[in-house]
Amino acid sequence: MTTRRWQLAHGRHLDLGGKAVVVGILNVTPDSFSDGGLFAARDTALAQARRMVEEGAAVIDVGGESTRPGASAVTGEEEQARVLPVIEALAGSGEALISVDTYREDTARLAVAAGAHIVNDVWGLQREPGIARVAAETGAGLVIMHTGRGRQKLPDVIDDQLFFLRKSLEIARASGVADDQIVLDPGFGFAKETAEENLDLMARFTELQALGHPLMAGTSRKRFIGAVTGRDAAERGAGTAATSVILRLKGAHLFRVHDVAINVDALTLADAMLARETDPSGR
Repeated sequence: MTTRRWQLAHGRHLDLGGKAVVVGILNVTPDSFSDGGLFAARDTALAQARRMVEEGAAVIDVGGESTRPGASAVTGEEEQARVLPVIEALAGSGEALISVDTYREDTARLAVAAGAHIVNDVWGLQREPGIARVAAETGAGLVIMHTGRGRQKLPDVIDDQLFFLRKSLEIARASGVADDQIVLDPGFGFAKETAEENLDLMARFTELQALGHPLMAGTSRKRFIGAVTGRDAAERGAGTAATSVILRLKGAHLFRVHDVAINVDALTLADAMLARETDPSGR
């Protein structure tokens, strides 16, 4: 897999391609779907971040508003009160790269000022397009996620991905975001209501390479894994790791997960196999 440099805020970067990059999910919320309330306190959140870094996470993705279906909305001020102290503390420790999971321009700007390197927008710049300006002005890495929420989707799963993400890329480029700042996320589970739709998206994942950007997979503990395995959300680590391996072999670069250690091990094996395919001599 060709190595590509992802440019981030504060003069940082990540080289994507040679090895899978694991992004640890840190929800500082009371109501996220599988870990709500566990890490809402600052000290507990920081301890979990340290644990994920020790297990091999290169990035910690901090979120202050649940994105599960039916979750209660919070104000921007409440979101910022949750995420900014954690981001500031993580930035001070220098233990990992930091991502902020937000669709709000103001939160994104304050988070980058507090030390975040990446902005992860689950609405793909199409709810608050000003997020693109934040990335352009600060040099932050930008994760643009596909969602089917709030609109009529096209019937073909890949056609809808391309339709939505091309519009998002137009917004990014019009705001001055450089191509090497952008990672795309197909948004598993976000208005992909059935296991079959998510499995179809996995099966056809390589078709997303037509968009020309590195890809992040966010399958962790999603409902479709439970539909296939019969496991409750907190017991879907092994199922998530299986999807991570499948998607790594289909070209994904980054993996946003709750259970870091099992995914690091699974992806290390996937990377070893990919390396042997590239150079069977092992040189």
